[in-house]
Amino acid sequence: MASSSSARYAKHRRIGEDEEAEEDEEEAEEELERFDDFTIASSWERFISEIEAICRQWLADGPKILMKKGADCVPPFENLYMIKRELKHGKRVYSMEYHFMKSAKGKNSYWDDDTHSMQLSFGVDEFLMIAPLSASGVVLDDPESTKLLSSVAIALSNCGSNWPAFVPVHDPSRKAYIGIQNLGTVFTRRFEADRIGSQVPIRLMHLEGLHELFLSKFVLSSTDFPARVKVHFSMKLTYRTPEYDYDNVTLDSEAAESLTENEVASHPKKQWDDDCPWAEWYSAEDPVKGFDLTAIWGERTFEETLEMAEVENVSSFDADSWFLHPVVSQYMVDDSIGKFVGFASQLQLLVNAYESSVEAQFLEDFVADTSGQDNLKSTNVPPPSVIDRVMKDLFSDEAGNSNYMEAENKYTRAMRGAPADSLFGQFCLHALWFGNCNIRESERLPRMKSSSTIDLSSCLIHQKLQMLAICIERKKSPNHEKGAGHKDETSNSKAVTKTRKGSAGVVPKMMLLNTFQEMHAPYTQDAPLMTEDMHEERLHAAEAFGNAIGLSGQLERDILSSDMSAFKAANPDAVFEDFIRWHSPGDWVSEGKADGNSGWPPKGKLSQRMSEHGNVWRKIWNDAPPLPVSEQKSLLDPVREGEKVLHYLETLRPQQLLEQMVCTAFKSSADILNKTTYGGFKLMKTKMDQLYATMVSTLKSLQGNSDISDLAGDLKRLCQVFEHIEKLLILAASVHRKLIDAPRLAQAIFADYFNYYLPKMGTTLESICYEKEFTTKEKVGMHERDAVSNLFPPPTANQSWRKVLSMGNLLNGHEPLQREIIFSVQERISNGHYSSPTPLCTDDEQIQTHRMYISGTSNDLWVALSVTSWD
Repeated sequence: MASSSSARYAKHRRIGEDEEAEEDEEEAEEELERFDDFTIASSWERFISEIEAICRQWLADGPKILMKKGADCVPPFENLYMIKRELKHGKRVYSMEYHFMKSAKGKNSYWDDDTHSMQLSFGVDEFLMIAPLSASGVVLDDPESTKLLSSVAIALSNCGSNWPAFVPVHDPSRKAYIGIQNLGTVFTRRFEADRIGSQVPIRLMHLEGLHELFLSKFVLSSTDFPARVKVHFSMKLTYRTPEYDYDNVTLDSEAAESLTENEVASHPKKQWDDDCPWAEWYSAEDPVKGFDLTAIWGERTFEETLEMAEVENVSSFDADSWFLHPVVSQYMVDDSIGKFVGFASQLQLLVNAYESSVEAQFLEDFVADTSGQDNLKSTNVPPPSVIDRVMKDLFSDEAGNSNYMEAENKYTRAMRGAPADSLFGQFCLHALWFGNCNIRESERLPRMKSSSTIDLSSCLIHQKLQMLAICIERKKSPNHEKGAGHKDETSNSKAVTKTRKGSAGVVPKMMLLNTFQEMHAPYTQDAPLMTEDMHEERLHAAEAFGNAIGLSGQLERDILSSDMSAFKAANPDAVFEDFIRWHSPGDWVSEGKADGNSGWPPKGKLSQRMSEHGNVWRKIWNDAPPLPVSEQKSLLDPVREGEKVLHYLETLRPQQLLEQMVCTAFKSSADILNKTTYGGFKLMKTKMDQLYATMVSTLKSLQGNSDISDLAGDLKRLCQVFEHIEKLLILAASVHRKLIDAPRLAQAIFADYFNYYLPKMGTTLESICYEKEFTTKEKVGMHERDAVSNLFPPPTANQSWRKVLSMGNLLNGHEPLQREIIFSVQERISNGHYSSPTPLCTDDEQIQTHRMYISGTSNDLWVALSVTSWD
């Protein structure tokens, strides 16, 4: 009972305390109703306060700290940074951006490339931009824009900041802005900008009308301004070179008149790279689409509108500065791998073929394999008709070799429907069949130049085909290089008792030991032709069997026997020692100085190795019959060696074939590009040297037994490096030929692009995106202006692009692509309306009262105005 009573008491006590608290709150509310509480701010005031807090923090930090805190560089400007914050006001979310410069700009530097459009339009360095966080990013009605700009102005005024603030208005395509800037406690600068996006009035197409537009913004009266206003003027004109019309230079006028209309229409169009080394293999898109020429007139002062007409008619050669910028094709800027079509893209396909050839044992299997067909649908695979045409062109000679149809019938099943990688195997299949046909019928191998030597610097496949072509030629002409046309020479010094054959002439100061007759040098057979692998086999045989007497195999014996027979035929009375003195002088040990008519016979003897019992050389000498080279059997058996080549092609594994083709393709492609004329640009030459060094180090691994997966990765990276350098080389060639009369300027422009492109030239297989665009301009020297002006040939009557001229300042008949003008008026602060009762500055200091930036063409006009007022 006691416990329940205490609980009820505690409950009533708590209820009583709550009632007393509620009564106290009601009394406090009644007291508050009797006066106004100014500590309660509206949402708009809180919004201003939030803007002020952010701006105070940015002001306190300064540019250096803001950059450390993560301010972003505004591309493509290197000196402009931006930091932003988001604010909420009602249901709206706003983004406030503060743009500031890493270092201060110099005076009159607004025509620099490193100038933001807002800086150029309104003549400011740093600025604040606030806009709704929406898809359009603009304020849609005037009340909201005015309220937003007022909020920022109040906040900046409370901070003591003189940052100009801007708010975008209306449709974003108009790029219209309003802005304000507090200049201390006395002056305020207001900004506004708008755009005419349709046909511009004719009056505003000319400088006179634009000058009048600027003057119309003044409140002109006799008390405010003198009769003639001094207007500061600066202008920047941008010209774009016309697209080069190759059709007009394909035929000269006389040649064109002699052709009919159908013949002119069928005449092939001339390409820009027709005379470049790579033109035989592909036609490259011109990487330099044209040039932008910027002509700048520095600040001048004018007092009358009529003076503007004179400026409009002045020559562009009178401009203070010229700057040239190449308009680079998009494929040079886009770094996506594989989009560029050139040697690099074909090398990539070849590497893919090499990677997929590891499991194939025979070429027929590799050609018929369709497992990789689905993976190659996105590549540039030629249709079967193109493949057939190429094969017919390769394997049919000028006379129309009929063997093609026979080869086509034999291998049609193997090639139909084959993937692109197997195209490389098809070549060997055709070569194999044509080799069989041609060596049987002694017909020349198509597309193989007639030669009596084998180029050991080429790949083994090409050496084998050269050997096959020579074998066919030798089989067709059995007396080739056997001395059939040689005229024997007979010594008249003494009577010759035996018939001499195959003499190539007398050996000076050499006489036969036994008969004292003049020694004759014989015609001998050339050393047998050998491919690289045959030389290696010969070397291995010498290492395995030793080389004690210089003979390591049957081939050496046959060569020595042939030489001895020819020597005997040319010198019927010769002995073994005579042959040694002529063929191997090192094996004749002379014991006296006499070796002629005096002191006969010469004192000497054979060397120890030639004097040994059972010497092989003497045995071959004894067995060799006296036969001139014309009567000897050829050291090269064309049928036997040709069959060896065919056997090599039949048993060649696809991987071995592709290894040779990869090495050859890279080397040949690089050699073709290296023949390009590009003005000797040092940076380009260095890159080409680096390419060769990279190829040597990468392709060397193909000769070993490295893992094919690792090699394929290295080769793909090499393809990427090759593509980068190929693109740079084509650009260098284009720049050089367009500016051939201004070599310094051409090299400077290429160096600018090279430095821009260099970060893209990584070794990774991933595509790296770069937001920064190539915008660098190169200053044109006075002596280079004539060469640059030649890029603007006078318009011809049949050029459809020519428009009706509506603006002045023509360059060789071409109007500017864009015209930018800055008008401004300055006044001393001590004068009239802008005088201040407070001594804030000296009487001689001037303030820019009005400034207008104009940019446009005949179809577009952008005007930005800033006006300074005294408050």
